[in-house]
Amino acid sequence: MYGWKKNIRQVTPYVPGEQPREGNIIKLNTNENPYPPSGKVLEAIKGVDGEQMRKYPDPDALSLAKALAGYHGVSSSNVFVGVGSDDVIGMSFLTFFNGGEKVLFPDITYSFYDVWAGLFKVPYMTPELDGDLRICCSDYINVKNGGIIFPNPNAPTGLDMDMRDMEEIIKSNPSSVVIVDEAYVDFGGVSMIPLTKKYDNLLITRTYSKSRSMAGMRIGYAIGDKELIDTLKAVKNSYNSYTLSSVAIKAAIASLEDDEYFKKCVKKITDTRERSKTELKKLGFSFPDSKANFIFAKHEKVPAGEIFQRLKENKILVRYFDREKINGHLRITVGTDEEMDSLFSCLGRIL
Repeated sequence: MYGWKKNIRQVTPYVPGEQPREGNIIKLNTNENPYPPSGKVLEAIKGVDGEQMRKYPDPDALSLAKALAGYHGVSSSNVFVGVGSDDVIGMSFLTFFNGGEKVLFPDITYSFYDVWAGLFKVPYMTPELDGDLRICCSDYINVKNGGIIFPNPNAPTGLDMDMRDMEEIIKSNPSSVVIVDEAYVDFGGVSMIPLTKKYDNLLITRTYSKSRSMAGMRIGYAIGDKELIDTLKAVKNSYNSYTLSSVAIKAAIASLEDDEYFKKCVKKITDTRERSKTELKKLGFSFPDSKANFIFAKHEKVPAGEIFQRLKENKILVRYFDREKINGHLRITVGTDEEMDSLFSCLGRIL
């Protein structure tokens, strides 16, 4: 029975944060933006007609690529568009990490990396973070590898890297593609996009899911040397030519056209994040100095798993990773001021 199982690909899947199906939940577990997208985005969606829906979308999403190129000061030939940065990064694993040597990424980082490595049978090695939960630049220099990927700021720690250290990693690995995952960079990190003009082995991935409030639309992109982008497109078109929908393309362009609203929302989140750090310290938590839209907090007396469960009983969701080295921490997404006040009040009762 089930003799066919010997022919299937065995993988341990990525486990996303819980998506509740009931109302009245304060959801601080998946790093979503607590504010809606720009009104221009909603207007663009309403303006999509049936004729557009009837036809396939532009496989290169050229109108969006041009808009992103203008926004970031690059050429449209340096832009790749995909269905969320997960799609872009997964496609990048499939495209660039085929040399047989081990790919490098941190031992504590975005937990999808090792899933993609397993899915695409990419060998990998995970250098440890230092005692302060920071990426050690030296672990990625003079080490034979088949590619490098890391987020900046890192997740789930929220810590950013020094730009000089990142450039040293890129410069020291000219035969490897170095991918910097900038999912959270808008909340306080420094983007490496300008260096894509200097290094042909650097690929930057970005998402609309966090700072642009559009996780439900699934929009991501990459910026890099034209040769990298052309190679990525070739693999994508060998797998699925029509990825991003016509609706998503229009919505993504509209978001770029309302930069004032975008920057206003980012500032509200970073202001709330800094206030939240103060309140969490009062409650006995310690944490790295996050530059993302979340805080990686540890209580000195009460186990993280217990706090997680008690919060859930009170209809507040945060993220708990039951794995070695980080099972003492909770990753808390920065919500609205009202949501965070409810969290602090509940934590006060629990603790």
